[in-house]
Amino acid sequence: MWHSPVRPRRAVAMSVSHSSRLNKLVREQYMRLPQDGRVQVTYVWIDGSGEGVRCKSRTLDKEPKSVEDVPEWNFDGSSTAQAEGSNSDMFLVPVCMFRDPFCLDPNKLVLCEVLKYNRKPAETNLRHTCKKVMDLVKDSHPWFGMEQEYTLLGINGHPYGWPDNGFPGPQGPYYCGVGADKVYGRDIVESHYKACLYAGVKICGTNAEVMPSQWEFQVGPCEGIEMGDHLWMARFILHRVCEDFGVVATLDPKPMTGNWNGAGCHTNYSTEEMRREGGLKHIEAAIEKLSKRHDYHICVYDPRGGRDNSRRLTGHHETSNIFEFSAGVANRGASIRIPRQVGQDGYGYFEDRRPAANCDPYAVTEAIMRTTVLNETGVETKDYAEH
Repeated sequence: MWHSPVRPRRAVAMSVSHSSRLNKLVREQYMRLPQDGRVQVTYVWIDGSGEGVRCKSRTLDKEPKSVEDVPEWNFDGSSTAQAEGSNSDMFLVPVCMFRDPFCLDPNKLVLCEVLKYNRKPAETNLRHTCKKVMDLVKDSHPWFGMEQEYTLLGINGHPYGWPDNGFPGPQGPYYCGVGADKVYGRDIVESHYKACLYAGVKICGTNAEVMPSQWEFQVGPCEGIEMGDHLWMARFILHRVCEDFGVVATLDPKPMTGNWNGAGCHTNYSTEEMRREGGLKHIEAAIEKLSKRHDYHICVYDPRGGRDNSRRLTGHHETSNIFEFSAGVANRGASIRIPRQVGQDGYGYFEDRRPAANCDPYAVTEAIMRTTVLNETGVETKDYAEH
């Protein structure tokens, strides 16, 4: 009796980069080689888009014990949308140092501010003014915790794990989900978590989000300028981990149109007086100030003056309406949420749910301090450098 040959099932072709398919065991052979006391230092900075990060590495003769031991460097700003070719040298000024989870100890990752040829901050160096504001308000001891949502994409720009020519099932089973049919890319998420812990980033948690292939990690509590430093380094590490796995992490606030959740960067905030017994009255006073400056905050909560967030803040999918300010206890459809436990205890913190996933944390935290502690009003900001 004749039988037709059994054909092997075609493997599903995942859209990953060519580099991720290189033999990583060969790489490990070189990574184990001794360095004879010398150290690789990777300088990390924010490029001209205000969203992307760049990096390059150099050798130091000995391990730096603090960021002050790391020398300034420079780069070609005309290739990062930060300068013209005729005057392209930009300065890299080290501001925060971390352990390197890719090259391992004693090697370092160093976050840098970017200065122009005249030593003035580059346009996307929002850390410079944030640091000035944080120094002014340091006695209020502001604590922040930011919840960074992101979406994993294949190298073709399609959400990782989604059907090539269709969509997964409706939202519902994916948030904090478990199982191969519920979550996609957990290896990436757990690798990023461990890499951040090794580096010294103040990462404090992670979870699968409402849309499949969407994830979140949280950084904090961080005081003052530390919030922006640690979140930017966590983002850099995320992109590097994704590079190893051959996929892309996008911070687009609404990567998929239709009945899918967007991606935000909810910002939890408190001052010392809010954290004390009876602090709820200070929380409510801060929210009242924020209510009168909604337009200003919307403008600084994404890199395009609110245009990115307009795709996300629709009043649907656990968001508030971009044109209206609202606040409430345990209300995830409000601009500001007071956690239920805080309402019961009478002290603690509140959550600003408006920042987009691609926000600059320096801009967000600076804006919150300007409004709630420095009591600024209107859409203009005060230049404290003159005082």
